[in-house]
Amino acid sequence: MTRTPQTPGTLTVIPVIGLEEIRRGDDLARHIARHAALVNGDVVVVTQKIVSKAEGRVVALDPEDPNERERLIESEAVRVLRRRGRLLVTQTKHGFVCANSGVDLSNVEQGFAALLPEDPDRSARRIRDGLRAAVGVEVAVVVSDTFGRAWRQGVVNVAIGCAGVRAILDLRGTADSFGRELVATEICVADELASAAELVMGKVAHIPVAVVRGVDPEWLRTGSISSEVVRPPAEDLFR
Repeated sequence: MTRTPQTPGTLTVIPVIGLEEIRRGDDLARHIARHAALVNGDVVVVTQKIVSKAEGRVVALDPEDPNERERLIESEAVRVLRRRGRLLVTQTKHGFVCANSGVDLSNVEQGFAALLPEDPDRSARRIRDGLRAAVGVEVAVVVSDTFGRAWRQGVVNVAIGCAGVRAILDLRGTADSFGRELVATEICVADELASAAELVMGKVAHIPVAVVRGVDPEWLRTGSISSEVVRPPAEDLFR
């Protein structure tokens, strides 16, 4: 017997304005709580950059020395998949396949580079728990980063960590609009929440946090990017 998926509701995406510059050791949850009027069921999307800053994942780097940059990228990789000029496509220890191991020079001080958090799922859990303690609300948290995509131009925000929200919505066994059973459809709602948030953040607007309100309560459960989203090598047709 097939299951019928719920009718989607209306989502609201709210930028969190006015956050201070984040430094190493800062309590991100308290910073967010001061500037966001959160309610139960919200999904708080936080950019990787401020998570990395708060966790001390920022290192000195001479941007004019390509060899130093390449050594840093390779040190953050477990495997280099492609090289093209100064661009490397790598697999990180998290399992992410991305450009330059996620090493990023944008939105950090000159002479420094931001690295991916050591454990983005853990980072999301820490922020979620901090928000619960600070303002007494039950919210979900998504840590987002900007990734390119094979075969398509442009970049999009995706989820690299999550807590309190399922990463994958499994629609297998539900019926499509013609009543046929879906047998392969799994939606990465964590990525879609991250991309929705990016529409109000922007790359140059200095808005590193947004709130997505109105998500289906069925989505709000334990979730993990590392265990739900990262594709096992045995199932990867492109490596």
